[in-house]
Amino acid sequence: MIALESFKKLLNSPKKIVITTHHKPDADALGSSLGMANYLVKKNHEVTVVTPSDYPSFLYWMKGNDEVLNFEEENHKKEIVKRVNQAEIIICLDFSCLSRINELGEMVRRSQAFKVNIDHHQDPEDFADFRYWSTQAAATCELVYDLIVKIGDKKLIDEDIAECLYSGIMTDTGGFKHPNTTKHVHLVTAELIGLGADNAKISRLIYDTNSVNRLKFIGFALSRRLVILNELNTAYFWISKKDLKKYDSQTGDTEGLVNYALSLDGIKIAALFTERKEAVKISFRSTEDIAVNKFAAKYFNGGGHKNAAGGKSDLTLKETLEKFEKLIKENQDRLLNQLELVNEKH
Repeated sequence: MIALESFKKLLNSPKKIVITTHHKPDADALGSSLGMANYLVKKNHEVTVVTPSDYPSFLYWMKGNDEVLNFEEENHKKEIVKRVNQAEIIICLDFSCLSRINELGEMVRRSQAFKVNIDHHQDPEDFADFRYWSTQAAATCELVYDLIVKIGDKKLIDEDIAECLYSGIMTDTGGFKHPNTTKHVHLVTAELIGLGADNAKISRLIYDTNSVNRLKFIGFALSRRLVILNELNTAYFWISKKDLKKYDSQTGDTEGLVNYALSLDGIKIAALFTERKEAVKISFRSTEDIAVNKFAAKYFNGGGHKNAAGGKSDLTLKETLEKFEKLIKENQDRLLNQLELVNEKH
């Protein structure tokens, strides 16, 4: 593992660089990727951004979006393999282990390129030659900003880069509502606004750009798919494949839905169960000191942040919901008394 100064020197001469991020990128994943890409282009590097999958259309406004290569697109795969094989540096953003990028993970692992990992999730896999990592950061975009400043290149952050980075910090703090909204977060976002980020525009593009189908879907979910377990201080949504098809659901349409459950008075644990072709995808949210990341890791092959985590289930949707309710009841004392789950192997 090299030091920051050595990484800085590595960037002093033009390199072929591939940047990648996790499956189904959110604003922090794409914002950090495109923010970093636009910065490196200014330093005369040849940069390619690769995503393992598609991502929400409300992120398409970011500079560089049109040049992103999606590994799920058949016409992109050959070019992606070529660029990964030619890469001198591979930068992995907003994920802590290579399994989070699916097939790309083994390609990155086998590559002889210098590997960089910039991330704020727990338990990073030891695959990088240079790691810029902190679980104290609210977002990977925050870390990218800090890294650029430490390298001494703050002057290269223009309006486009600032807006990419601001978007990831804004969303990963829940619009600056979550406990991870630290003094440093506000200082960084103030700097980004000063560098040209239009905070009102970004908020509108991400939070207030909906299709008619998405609004109808949210209304349907609130009225027909919300389950409230008052005695367990828990609420959750369940969404079937038929529901997604009925409302012609697009990537990103379920984004933020779980927060409606958490917003209910008295609710401390919320979840969203979405039936996909490959598995039931799960989003967990919690308040206060309830560590849903440990719950997700122990029972649903997942993980994440203390109050925001994800997981998956290979059971049917019905069986998954039954398992979840049973586990919540069994762990009620530990969860609702704000005690972390015992860190056992799952």
